[in-house]
Amino acid sequence: MQSCTDTALESISLYFQKITDLCNKNADFPEELHTCLQTASSIISKLTHFPEKVESDDIKCPGTICRDTYQEMAEVREHTGNTIHKMLLQLTGAKHILYLPDCSSSSVLSSLGVLVPEDGRIVVGMSDLHEKEVTQGSLWKESIDMRIGPTTDILKELVASGEQFDTVFIDATEQNLINYYNLIISSNMLKMNGVICLQTKTSQMNSSNENETVARKITDVINADPGVEQIFCPGYCSVTVAKRKPLPPTVVLEKGISNDAVFSGYNRCCILDRLRLDGKVAYVTGGGQGIGRAFSHALGEAGAKIAVIDIALEKAKTVALELELKGIKSVAMAADVSKEEDVQRIVDNIVANWGRIDIACNNAGINMNSASEDTTLEEWDKTFNVNLRGLFMCCQAAGRVMLSQGYGKIINTASMASLIVPHPQKQLAYNTSKAGVVKLTQTLGTEWIDRGVRVNCISPGIVDTPLIHTDALKPLVQCWMNDIPAGRLAQVTDLQAAVVFLASEASDYMTGHNLVIEGGQSLW
Repeated sequence: MQSCTDTALESISLYFQKITDLCNKNADFPEELHTCLQTASSIISKLTHFPEKVESDDIKCPGTICRDTYQEMAEVREHTGNTIHKMLLQLTGAKHILYLPDCSSSSVLSSLGVLVPEDGRIVVGMSDLHEKEVTQGSLWKESIDMRIGPTTDILKELVASGEQFDTVFIDATEQNLINYYNLIISSNMLKMNGVICLQTKTSQMNSSNENETVARKITDVINADPGVEQIFCPGYCSVTVAKRKPLPPTVVLEKGISNDAVFSGYNRCCILDRLRLDGKVAYVTGGGQGIGRAFSHALGEAGAKIAVIDIALEKAKTVALELELKGIKSVAMAADVSKEEDVQRIVDNIVANWGRIDIACNNAGINMNSASEDTTLEEWDKTFNVNLRGLFMCCQAAGRVMLSQGYGKIINTASMASLIVPHPQKQLAYNTSKAGVVKLTQTLGTEWIDRGVRVNCISPGIVDTPLIHTDALKPLVQCWMNDIPAGRLAQVTDLQAAVVFLASEASDYMTGHNLVIEGGQSLW
């Protein structure tokens, strides 16, 4: 008998094809039978992993087919497990991971490329590692912490050192899975809202039902734990995913713990959830570049729909496309905020399309540097028309919508120039207009808070944008750096968390506040 490497599915596919060929040579077979055989042959062919035909005319013995098929299923299982792991990491954004595999070291090494977070750390527990692979380990990233030894010992070491993880992956036999799970949960090794992924492993060749049985036993163990919630995915690669959750009130009361907003979270939300903006509608003026672009991305990543407003429509469209590529609902609009009709049009369009405005981010602004004695009325008026008059019109138009809703957040972009006189550049009109933004913010903030609308502003320091690197401003950079305790210019990403905080319900008790983010420059 000639040796082959085909699996059971490939053998079935081969014989279906031969039957179909024989039928095609015989005109006496009914047309319907021809069609059914061809369809079945096509389906079976698509189920096989290798498209090339098997050359042997001999059928394999059942034992050989079974062994080959089991090996192939093991490979599928490993691939599926890696895919699930990768998807979970993407969904949770985990940065600190524990990986306890129960497979060959070579398989683990091949999986690390999928599991290692770009800016995080993974601890891998292995029962053994060959000398060659240890040598290879010298090439591993610093973010990979390889531990060699019995899994229980590794877990105890991690407990003793106070390690905690966002996500834990365990692949083991039934009893070990339960023991590892109990140790990890009881020692608080899994962080709040952390996820643990348990993948069952059996050695039987008919292991689909076995895995499901084992996984259901583990499910029963997890069901008895009130501190987690879980989902069970049955099948050959049976996986149980559990997530830590706040303790239910009944458990808390039994333990004599105060079930107040501090313990259970305001409205039963943890602090990070309170920063979410899911379902909110926001607009950002000057959103096509610089700080406005960073604000648009930050608010969108937190869950809001974003209307990107800019005087240059193409720039707004580019940012809106960036947001759409990240799965963020967005729209681009052109507007000159110094024109009342443009301001009213964008507000009306947003309400018409999305029904409301929850967050108004009034960021558009200009700066025309000139010495005070040389500042023309045209420069003065143009600066104030955008920086203060235009911002007032945006606040008023959006504020009317928010007052009718009974809730809203207005966030204005001011500047640390409202606190100090930046030097050596001369910018009288800009400095004065931004001081006006702060006073406008304070006034509106006190007038509207009792009707549910909070108004705050952000005062950035000197931000590193392409404008800074022009021939006119480049010579001033070192002078500015000397005045900043942080020793660097601000990046637009330094401002993103602030705008999300002010836009969220976590800042509901703040109004009229000027949030200064300037690396300490205003303190010198």
